[in-house]
Amino acid sequence: MEVIQVLDRPASQSFYEVAGRLLFIESLDLRLGSLIEQLFNGWQLAPVSFPARPPDIRIQFRCGVLPEVPRDLSRFEVAEGGQCYTDGAGYYLALGNAMVHVQNGSAGVWISELPGPRDAMLARAASLAVCAALRRHGLFELHAAGMVHPGSEEGVLVIGPSGSGKSTLALQLATAGWPYLSDDELLLSVGDVGVEARGFRSFFAVRDGSIAGFKSCFEPDAALGSIRRLSAVPGVLLFISFTGEEKSRLERLTQAETMTRLLRACPWATYDTAIAAANLELLSRLARQTRAFDLFASRDLLTPGFASQLLSDLN
Repeated sequence: MEVIQVLDRPASQSFYEVAGRLLFIESLDLRLGSLIEQLFNGWQLAPVSFPARPPDIRIQFRCGVLPEVPRDLSRFEVAEGGQCYTDGAGYYLALGNAMVHVQNGSAGVWISELPGPRDAMLARAASLAVCAALRRHGLFELHAAGMVHPGSEEGVLVIGPSGSGKSTLALQLATAGWPYLSDDELLLSVGDVGVEARGFRSFFAVRDGSIAGFKSCFEPDAALGSIRRLSAVPGVLLFISFTGEEKSRLERLTQAETMTRLLRACPWATYDTAIAAANLELLSRLARQTRAFDLFASRDLLTPGFASQLLSDLN
């Protein structure tokens, strides 16, 4: 698989830092670079003006013809659409009008044409590229909301697919005074006290009931006076699903059941073979250090204070 070459004359360049990992982001197209900068400003990445060391991760963005995928690679479908082509060490990810190429600690992102204001493809491709590179440096993504119990300081991770109610529950808890990490995506790593979680996206995106298919985006610390935390040690996992039943309920999971659900929520733990062993070990540690529950959610979670009381009873 060919190595991504450094662009000779990039139109934009920037550095970001997360959990001690330094990212170098560059774009050949100035307009695309502006969109990327706006996108990265919504993630919990700290801009770095003059880094004192070489970057750990390099990601290049290009707008134009998508690269051809080598024919001798294994192919499989990935969740939420897309085809992955891999030789075990790196991979190409085809996403319609976008392509992501991951090799070692670097990634390339191609967009066939400049995206419009409501096109989510750039955000998806960029997120996949950044997370793939971070995985190679010990940070593993989890599609989950992260909250912090205001009394015990224990991290509570709410795990589920899009539309399962993660953001709605996170908003209810933030309104009730719970500090937060993120409403949608977290980065997990192994620290001195076990698995730690930190937010990846800084803003909340809650579906707007007045406009079908659209979400309202806002920063909870600015809009609600909520407290944003950089990281927390998870103690509780909630696998949320909306049932429409009369009352919300919790069912305790065994460690084996917890691990099965974590694997479903983290497909790259098996897709991305170059880091699969480390990812699986992290998920195993997470299952051992937490208490896990299925949360069968109903509309009573929207009652002010109800969600906070329900989850506080777990401590």
